[in-house]
Amino acid sequence: MIAILDCEMGNLQSVFHGIDSMGYDCEILKSNELSDENTHLVIPGVGNYHQVMSSENITDIKKSIHDFANTGKPILGICLGMQLLSDWGEEGGGIDGLGLIGGNVDRMFEDRATRLPHVGWNSVDFLNDHPLFSGLKNNLDFYFVHSYQFIPKNNNSIFASTNHGQDFTSIVAERNIIGVQFHPEKSQSNGLKMLENFCAWDGKC
Repeated sequence: MIAILDCEMGNLQSVFHGIDSMGYDCEILKSNELSDENTHLVIPGVGNYHQVMSSENITDIKKSIHDFANTGKPILGICLGMQLLSDWGEEGGGIDGLGLIGGNVDRMFEDRATRLPHVGWNSVDFLNDHPLFSGLKNNLDFYFVHSYQFIPKNNNSIFASTNHGQDFTSIVAERNIIGVQFHPEKSQSNGLKMLENFCAWDGKC
C-alpha cells in the first residue's frame, strides 16, 4: 500500500489518481496514520516551505517520516515535497527542513530574461542511473512550477539537472530517498512511468 502524506498542502488527489492509474493501491494519510502496511511514502507538495515546517504538529510529522526512512522503504518527495527533504529553506523567512538529504533551498536566479516562478515543460538531464529512470529516455520534458531550488550539500546527491536561466538540481537522491522538483503526476506518460517505477522500487540502488 502506497502512502501519500497529507500535510494539509499539496496536490494529493492528482498524485493519488496518478498512482492509482498505474494499478497500485494507495491511500492519503496523516503522518500518525502510517503503518507497517505502507510499503512506500510519497510527500507531495504545492505550497510554502515555511508554512509546512512551522505547523503545530511538525515535530510528530518529522519523527514519523524519519522512522519510515529508517526502515529502508522508498520515499519520494514531489516539488515542495522534494524541497522539504533538505536541512533548511529560505522561503517565508528561513526555517529548518526534514533533514533527510543535506542541503538548503534558496530562491532561484531571476532577471529580465528569466522570470519566476519557473512554470511549464522543461527537459530533465539524468546525471546518474536510478531505478526511477528505468524505461525513460534522457532529456525528456516534465512539468515544473516553482521559484526555489534545492542546493545539495553533496554533489553526489544530484541525480538530474534542468536549466532555467541557470542549471538547477531537478532530482536529488540518497539511499532510499529521492526527490523530484517537477510534477510527475502532471507530466503525462513520462511522469506516470516514473511514478510506476517508484511504486515498483524496493528502496535499493
